Amino acid sequence: MGRSVNAPEVATAAAPVEIEIKLALSPRLMPRFRRHPLLRQAARSRAKLYTLYVDTPDAALLRQGIALRLRRSGRRWLQTLKAGAGSGGLLAERPEWETPVTGKRLKLDVLPPEARSLLPPDVAASLAPCFETEIWRDTWQLNHAGALIEVALDRGEVRAGARVCPVAEVELELRSGDLPPLFDIAERLAADLPFQLEPRSKAQRGYQLVGALPCTPVKASPPLLLLDAPASVSFQHIVRSCMRQFEANLPGLLSTSDPDPEFIHQMRVALRRMRAAIGLLRFMDYAAPDWLGELKWLMGELSVARDWDVLVTETLPRIQAHLPQPERLAVLLEAAEAQRRAANDRARAAVTSPRLVPLWLKVERELALLPVSPATTADWSRAALRRRRRQLGRLGARLHELDANERHAMRIAAKKLRYSAEFFAVWHPKAARRFIRHLADLQDVLGVLNDAAVTARLLSELAPAGEAASREAVGLVMGFLACEQSYRLARLEQLWREFHDIPPYWKKGKPPLPADVHTEG
Repeated sequence: MGRSVNAPEVATAAAPVEIEIKLALSPRLMPRFRRHPLLRQAARSRAKLYTLYVDTPDAALLRQGIALRLRRSGRRWLQTLKAGAGSGGLLAERPEWETPVTGKRLKLDVLPPEARSLLPPDVAASLAPCFETEIWRDTWQLNHAGALIEVALDRGEVRAGARVCPVAEVELELRSGDLPPLFDIAERLAADLPFQLEPRSKAQRGYQLVGALPCTPVKASPPLLLLDAPASVSFQHIVRSCMRQFEANLPGLLSTSDPDPEFIHQMRVALRRMRAAIGLLRFMDYAAPDWLGELKWLMGELSVARDWDVLVTETLPRIQAHLPQPERLAVLLEAAEAQRRAANDRARAAVTSPRLVPLWLKVERELALLPVSPATTADWSRAALRRRRRQLGRLGARLHELDANERHAMRIAAKKLRYSAEFFAVWHPKAARRFIRHLADLQDVLGVLNDAAVTARLLSELAPAGEAASREAVGLVMGFLACEQSYRLARLEQLWREFHDIPPYWKKGKPPLPADVHTEG
C-alpha cells in the first residue's frame, strides 16, 4: 500500500522557522565547489560536528514528525528540536528550537513551552540514544541582495552501530532577508555543478539505518486545503505535495540496480498529478509555466521504464498463468527483461541528471513567488471540476464510437478529473470518496485497454522477423489480449453507466468544515 507522504501538521505559530535548500554533491566535486567564484571572496570557517539523535525504542518522536538531538561543536553543546511536515525535500521550512546545554545530556525543561508541548506525554523517561552523525562542515556567510545566506558543505557519515550511511551535501540556509536571494545563490551554484536531489534529512537516514523508517513506495496524500483560502495558496500546496511524493520515492529507485517497480510508478503518479494541477492554472487566469517542457522530458524518461515494467511484471505473467504451456513465452520474457533493465537504467540516469535540480529550483521559486489570486479555492475548484467532468462526459457520450486513440483520450480525461477530485475532496469527503472510487474503476479499465496497445508496440521491438519462437510467442500474447478486449469493453460500458449516475459531489454547496479537516486518498 505504501505509506503516506504527509507527516502530521503541528501548531508552531511562535516557533522560529528554518528555511534551507539541501542538495547532494559527489565528494570528488567538493574541491571544485570550494573554489566557486561565489565562495572565493567569502571567509570560510570549518568545524567538526558530532550529533547524537535520541528517541524512544518504539520511535515515538519519529511518528510525531519530531527530531531531537544533541550536537557538539568544539566545546559547545546544543540541544535542538525540529518538527513539522516540511522536513525533507529540496526546500525545507520547519520550526526549530535550539538551546545551549551543559555536556552530553538532554535538558527538556529549557525548551520553550511551545516546543515542549509537541513532545508526547511521558516521553522523557523513555528517551535513549538512537544513532549519531560525525560531519566536517565548511561554512561561508554570503550577503546577497539584502539577504544573509549561510552556505554549508558537509562531509561525513551517519552511524548506527556497525551500519553507516555516507553524507556529502550542501545546505543553503536563509539567515535573514527575503527568499529570492536564496534561490539566486542556489541556481547560480547549480548552473556550474551537477548537484542531485537528496530528499532525506540526516535524521531520516539514521532512522532508516536502525530500521524505524523502511524505504517503501510512497503514495500520494491529499494536500491540506481551505476553501476560503486564495486559489493560488492551494495551488502551492497541491504542487508541493506532488513534489514531496516524487522526492520520497527517489531513494528507493536509486537504492538497488533492480528496485521495486512501484517506486517508478509512484514517481510517475506524482508527476502526472503535478501536470494535472498545472492544467488547472487556466481556471485562475494564470499562464502555464515555462518549465513545463522540462517536466514533460522527465515524465517521458520515467514512462519508458514504466511501460516495460508493466509488460514484464504484470501483462506477460498474467497471460502465462492462463497458458497450458507457459514456457512458450519464455523467449519473450527474457528479451523483455533485458529491455526493462535498460529502461530502468535510463530512468535512474534521468533522476540523477544535472537537469533535475535546476528544474526543481525553478518550480520551488515560482511557487514561492506566485501572486495571490483574487479567486478563492472554492471558486477555483468548482470551475475546474465542472470543466473536467464535461470533458470526460463528451467522450463518454460517444463510448460506442470510440477507437483505441479516443479511448486513450478518455482515459487521460478520467485521470485528470480523478486527480482534480482528489485535490478538492475537502468539499464533501464522504461523497468525494464515492465519486473518486467509481472514477478510479473506470480509469483502471481504460488503462488495461490502453496497456494492450502499449504491449503491441513493445512486442514489435522484441520479435525479429526470422525468429519463429518469438513470432509464436507474440501471436499468443496478442491473441489473448484480443479475446480479452470484448470483455473489457463490456465492463467499460457498465462502469461508465454507474459513474454517469453519480451526482457531482461539489454541487452540494460549501460544507461547514473546520480548518484541519482533510480527506484520505
